[in-house]
Amino acid sequence: MNSRLLFTAFWTIVIKEIRRFTRIWVQTLLPPAITMTLYFIIFGNLIGSRIGDMEGFGYMEYIAPGLIMMSVITNSYGNVVSSFFGTKFQRNIEELLVAPVPNWVILAGYVTGGAARGLGVGIIVTILSLFFTQLQISHLWITLSTVILTAIVFSLGGFINAVYANSFDDISIVPTFVLTPLTYLGGVFYSISLLPGFWQGVSQLNPILYMVNSFRYGILGVSDINIGFAFAMIAVFILLLGAYAMHLLNTGKGIRS
Repeated sequence: MNSRLLFTAFWTIVIKEIRRFTRIWVQTLLPPAITMTLYFIIFGNLIGSRIGDMEGFGYMEYIAPGLIMMSVITNSYGNVVSSFFGTKFQRNIEELLVAPVPNWVILAGYVTGGAARGLGVGIIVTILSLFFTQLQISHLWITLSTVILTAIVFSLGGFINAVYANSFDDISIVPTFVLTPLTYLGGVFYSISLLPGFWQGVSQLNPILYMVNSFRYGILGVSDINIGFAFAMIAVFILLLGAYAMHLLNTGKGIRS
């Protein structure tokens, strides 16, 4: 296939994915907006008023970047895992397998669609956060690159989950028992500098910590970890997950019956 046909195949998958989650926006875009509004009210306003400042910022302002990143993570992951598994379940995957479309184009299309939903929800949550606090971006390119790379990481993770899933119950196991705990323990609501030394070390094993802190640094200019190392970690996750997702597609594991 020439480059024009490859782009047409890629863009077709992306448009399909975007139309999918925008068509059912009441299920895909509205719930995370409501959930994050409740987080701002309960944690930021009610509890935050008792906590006071965090790292020199009001508590509401401090947790806002983490809540935005939380919405990007969960929606990027959720979009791909549900969409690709639905394609498997309905046997539509066979149409892609017999089409002369390279596997990397299929993967790129689904990942881009997942990232689009994650970024879309992130924008919605950012707008909502402005009703509760003021956000001034300190480092624009760090902010943009962090949120885009994070959306890619979790879109890849959702794709791998979808490949291994055998039922609709399987696509909720990782988000419930892995993703949610890591997100809550990833420095969204607190600075790890408040933790004892041992638990600070344990926290640094959490990949989400690096993403949340990089994004917080981009907006507020403060971080618990080295930004260069954080970007290196994110890049490693993209390479590892991307390579493994391609391996699954090339071997047909969980896809070809």
